[in-house]
Amino acid sequence: MPSTHEKFWDHHSFALVGHTARKGFPTLSYREMRAQDRRVYAVDPSVDEIAGDHAYPDLASLPEPVEAVLLEVPAEETRDWVVRAADAGIRHVWIHMGRETPEALAVAEERGLEVLTGTCAVMYLKRGLSYHSLHAWINKLSGRY
Repeated sequence: MPSTHEKFWDHHSFALVGHTARKGFPTLSYREMRAQDRRVYAVDPSVDEIAGDHAYPDLASLPEPVEAVLLEVPAEETRDWVVRAADAGIRHVWIHMGRETPEALAVAEERGLEVLTGTCAVMYLKRGLSYHSLHAWINKLSGRY
């Protein structure tokens, strides 16, 4: 039976939020999502382009609604992006490990969002042998996948 984290990838459209000016954009996640033909939009308020694609400054600027968002922003920005996701009608939020904050989680609970935390999305995206696949294997053995 697939884990909750695995089921996240069953959604049909995604926004991947980063902030290049503060912490490098998660291009590995973005490229893996694109390589798997997922409909994903890069959101980054500090640049106009990510990996050759248009980068949107915020969730409200996306050309269409998305079902899920992956937040890989600095922790001090996470709460505000959770609010923006809720305001945009996005109910499924993955907060990259180490970026979750009590304030962000409280807002998510108040707004009724389904939130995933504590893991790296690339573990679920990257195919083949890599650091991320080893991380996934360890998490599967420990029941945290």
